[in-house]
Amino acid sequence: MEGTKKQVFTIQVEDGKPGKDGQPAVGPVFRNILAKDGFPPLDPDMRTSWDVFRTAAGKYPDNRMLGWRPFKDGVPGPYLWKSYKEVYEEVLQIGSALQQLGVQPGSRVGIYGSNCPQWVVAMQACNGYSIICVPLYDTLGAGAVDYIIDHAEIDVVFIQDKKIKEILSPNCTSATRLKALVAFTSANNEQIKDAEQIGMKMYSWNDFLKMGKDKPVQPRPPQPNDTCTIMYTSGTSGQPKGVMLSHESHGMYVKGVDLFMDQFEDKMSTEDVFLSFLPLAHILDRMIEEYFFHKGASVGYYHGDLNALRDDLMELKPTLLVGVPRVYEKIYEGILKALADLRPLRRVIFNALYNRKLAGMKAGYTQKTASPFADMLAFRKVKARLGGRLRLLISGGAPLSTEIEEFMRVTSCAYFIQGYGLTETLGPSTVGYPDDMSLVGTAGVAATFTELRLEEVPEMGYDPLGVPSRGEILIRGSTVFTGYYKNPELTNEVMVDGWFHTGDIGEMTPDGILKVIDRKKNIFKLSQGEYVAVEYLEKVYVFPPIIEDIWVYGDSYKSMLVAVVNPHEENTMKWAGSNGYKGSFSEICKSEGLKEHVLKELAAAAQKNKLRGFEYIKGVVLDPVPFDIERDLVTATMKKRRNYMLKYYQPEIDKLYKALEGQRAANKAK
Repeated sequence: MEGTKKQVFTIQVEDGKPGKDGQPAVGPVFRNILAKDGFPPLDPDMRTSWDVFRTAAGKYPDNRMLGWRPFKDGVPGPYLWKSYKEVYEEVLQIGSALQQLGVQPGSRVGIYGSNCPQWVVAMQACNGYSIICVPLYDTLGAGAVDYIIDHAEIDVVFIQDKKIKEILSPNCTSATRLKALVAFTSANNEQIKDAEQIGMKMYSWNDFLKMGKDKPVQPRPPQPNDTCTIMYTSGTSGQPKGVMLSHESHGMYVKGVDLFMDQFEDKMSTEDVFLSFLPLAHILDRMIEEYFFHKGASVGYYHGDLNALRDDLMELKPTLLVGVPRVYEKIYEGILKALADLRPLRRVIFNALYNRKLAGMKAGYTQKTASPFADMLAFRKVKARLGGRLRLLISGGAPLSTEIEEFMRVTSCAYFIQGYGLTETLGPSTVGYPDDMSLVGTAGVAATFTELRLEEVPEMGYDPLGVPSRGEILIRGSTVFTGYYKNPELTNEVMVDGWFHTGDIGEMTPDGILKVIDRKKNIFKLSQGEYVAVEYLEKVYVFPPIIEDIWVYGDSYKSMLVAVVNPHEENTMKWAGSNGYKGSFSEICKSEGLKEHVLKELAAAAQKNKLRGFEYIKGVVLDPVPFDIERDLVTATMKKRRNYMLKYYQPEIDKLYKALEGQRAANKAK
């Protein structure tokens, strides 16, 4: 036995305070135990994002830094690599070329495209020459890109070849302000002419490199308080917000992860490899990569098809995987499908080994020592499906279900943790600890340079001084953003007395462990006066195998909840075959039989989770097409855009409510 002594992760640095003079109550302030005596000072070679990269390039010149898979006849080949020295030389050439275009320190330069080495080279060139990098979302259409180019007053855009047409489109009216486009590889003659017609110069990547190589300019390093990047968050309504993040905050993040990782027996090293597939335009992937650069480790980019991600896993054999919950849900579903195909006896053995290892982990053994026998007999095959070398898996972006987190901790033969954070907090503000099962189903505890507290939300009944302690999550610390670009009003709205108001609702244990349970704005009141927290309900209702995704809706003038459901195609077709239904997936989604089955599954999930009567779904609309960005139903990070969803599905929602009210009236008349 490795001991079951409870670990201490946090220290309370301030007491909670009751509400007074119209001010809401606040809970106690928690800090990571690593910062018990205050936030640790930054090292001299980590004061800016540029320092982190420049130091690594000098320390690890020959290490593999950036990897990609070139295509041959439409098929991705083996990974090719650029060393730290090669990347550093390209960064200086790209930075020098930008100087020739007259791009001054403090100017904004955009990067538009999928993750690739050119993306990072352009980003580091901005860092080295005190230029502000502005990512343009690869998953957003020309409308948002047009807005960001204009709002951020961008001078030059580095761009993936297939995205050039978006900038040159007549819909992108702000393109006329651009001095130049630099293609990740090259542009065709027609695009070069179109660019010239609107007064813009088009460069191929190699031409731009040569331009900088022929007239080199020394870097113009940034100061810690300078803005490093303006990262626009897509938002669930309205135009994107430009989040300003300083160079110092990037250094603090890297230092914080360093101190956190140094606690564990398994150390990160130059041999580690990260598979990058979450967009670099989002903060989570960007900051993981910056940490890997600091360690002299390697980053390999996926080949562009998320549906074929397993091919990249098998080719790259990464040691770190970072994904949003949907990634792990798909891995979980894939493993369950493989289990279902086994003979009954082998399934029984798998389940017995699972329960044995889980019991060992709950008793205090590490994932490595809980049951080496179970790992050898069953779980090494799960690890092999993920490339065979994974040592750490991280889930972020949204809460992951307890069931899936527990499953991954037991079966992956790797450490598995969840975290929580936002663009405004430079990514993870809380982090879980491996090998501590008490943290399963939580977002963990305050990160190294972060302080946490909860604030009362009276209209939702959340009280940080109650039991359990619940309220809006507030974050303070060295990695919090400096403000929204050109929007001081919104900045002042969310930043009060140094605390960033996240809009998320959390539940905190007395020792500072956080669970994200709701979203402040995603509540509504039904006609009977009951408040409904839809995000929590969606987590409950998405679990039946027949359901791929669900949007729960309620109207303050109605007493019933309804939902739009994306059925799970494979499981729906299995159900159809077993119940005598024939036709395509779309046709089966129109059947009343499937609607009745989905409602029964939803009712079973509600009962299992002890939901209250008014939280039960009374009617559903089935949409065979998953909620997508193309219809503006979700953001780039797959968060639901509820106002857009209501607008899109309004006719069917109205029809559904009318039918439900008719049924209720008929039942009363009996």
